[in-house]
Amino acid sequence: MSLRKTLPAFAFATRDRSFVFSTHHGYQRSVQALHSTKTNTQEEHVSFSNNISIDFEQTKEAYKSKDTLELLRSLVVFKLCTYDILVDKNKEIIDLSRKLLGQKMFEQFMKMTFYGQFVAGEDHQSIRPVVQKNQAYGVGAVLDYSVEEDLSQEDAERKKMESCMSTSEKESPGADHREKKFTAHRKFGDRREGVTSARTYFYADEAKCDQHMETFLKCIKASGGSSEDGFSAIKMTALGRPQFLLQFSEVLVKWRRFFSFLAAKQGKDGVEVLEQKLDLEQLQICLARLGAQGNIQSCFSDGRLHSSGMVDMLDWNSLIDERTKISNLLVVPNLQTGQLEPLLSKFTEEEERQMKRMLQRLDVLAKHAVENGVRLMVDAEQTYFQPAISRLTVEMKRIFNTDKAVVFNTYQCYLKEAFDNVSMDVELSRREGWCFGAKLVRGAYMYQERSRAAEIGYEDPINPDYECTNRMYHRCLDYVLEEIEQNKKANVMVASHNLDTVKHTLRRMNEMGLAPTDKKVYFGQLLGMCDQISFPLAQAGFPVYKYVPYGPVNEVIPYLSRRAQENRGFMKGVQMERDLLWKELMRRLASGEVFYTPAL
Repeated sequence: MSLRKTLPAFAFATRDRSFVFSTHHGYQRSVQALHSTKTNTQEEHVSFSNNISIDFEQTKEAYKSKDTLELLRSLVVFKLCTYDILVDKNKEIIDLSRKLLGQKMFEQFMKMTFYGQFVAGEDHQSIRPVVQKNQAYGVGAVLDYSVEEDLSQEDAERKKMESCMSTSEKESPGADHREKKFTAHRKFGDRREGVTSARTYFYADEAKCDQHMETFLKCIKASGGSSEDGFSAIKMTALGRPQFLLQFSEVLVKWRRFFSFLAAKQGKDGVEVLEQKLDLEQLQICLARLGAQGNIQSCFSDGRLHSSGMVDMLDWNSLIDERTKISNLLVVPNLQTGQLEPLLSKFTEEEERQMKRMLQRLDVLAKHAVENGVRLMVDAEQTYFQPAISRLTVEMKRIFNTDKAVVFNTYQCYLKEAFDNVSMDVELSRREGWCFGAKLVRGAYMYQERSRAAEIGYEDPINPDYECTNRMYHRCLDYVLEEIEQNKKANVMVASHNLDTVKHTLRRMNEMGLAPTDKKVYFGQLLGMCDQISFPLAQAGFPVYKYVPYGPVNEVIPYLSRRAQENRGFMKGVQMERDLLWKELMRRLASGEVFYTPAL
């Protein structure tokens, strides 16, 4: 079935790569406080009533997939990441090293250090040994071709402004009364600024988007050939003009805001989003008072309401599903009049074609994933793109997640609205009968999001501190785990390096009687990090995945640069991983296992 064919209801209608810790100074202080005290062995030992026991300080088991040289490399790389001058000047140091060593020696040096630590190989053939070795110890792969354009800041800003402004905006600036959050701003045109762990794509033309799609297709094929039940990561801004994602996101947010406005009129403000249920007759009266024409009750005929006579947010969102052209999709309700008004005064045929091609590319990728037995992980992006990305991902789930979870959306739990987003999508999957798939992360864009909100003048979308984000993460996780317990159709990847979060997940699974063999709860960490969490979990039978970047040495330098920046904060705040690496190295020296070779 085609995504495009089933989207007239939608597409031509509406709506840590983030396994990471944020290292912004406000969060970092909290991370250091949480981990400054060494946790004792008893606390690290998690037991289950079904006799599954995990000791996260048992280094022999945690590092049995690594030879001694790999242990030494990890220690050296992690230590180097703590030196501010090396991280801050990493680009200059890389350029100097390339000149002094020559290209061939430089590449060899990188493969022995940073590249070898965090990247699996140059292409889908060379990554096989790493993927297969991990798989031998029960750890799967989320493949990600981590190549980026090495653009200057000026070029990045120029591309962003050109690709995020419509013809209407260029011809008549300010005429369409767009919201500040959902319009392009040159100061924040370089979306790489302040982002430590997520790839960034800049739109050039439709041919470039086709190239990105082909790259993703190769990644899906490689994932299918390299590991069983693998994942492949995609980013939606790589697949089309981001102008549409901005505009569509603004439409979705305004429709949701209008519903909240109507809920307040019926005294339903201040309650959980799914508890806001509006009486249909009162809704008709309220809209008439605003001057809206037409009968809203006719829009919800034929048993379309989940609860008879009451309209909730999911019912309301379904109104957007009735349009068949993107230009008709981009309409928003006016809070003063209740009338629908176009978001843009002009929408060209070429813009319409560009948006349709984005949907076609998504359709091709999802079909290819199904054919290759691979699950598709849609990465989260900035909040001014995310509402559209999430809605498009839901449409893919409706089509491809009928029997099992093939498409997974990413939810960033540092957002204030994270629980609302998770709970609404879970409820929608219940009503429509498809399998919910989620990856829960803390988030990758905090510094950038906060700076942009403060500069442009809209509400900061990020939780106030790290502890709030932890509570939000666990709240979202508990909600999905409860859904898994009740109907077994939901799936979640706990994408986290936080040991407290991992232990929380294990305790909750034990309380609910959720077995690792159910394969409904997955764990995910980055390649080259947190092996002391990944491998003990895998050896205890839990589905565990490493996020596996790959690509030519020179072309993944931007990724490695961000990895160094992330590790600077991460390794300063969390000493445990280095301590365990040293412990295992000393154990091998004392026991005569210096030349230990992993068994495959």
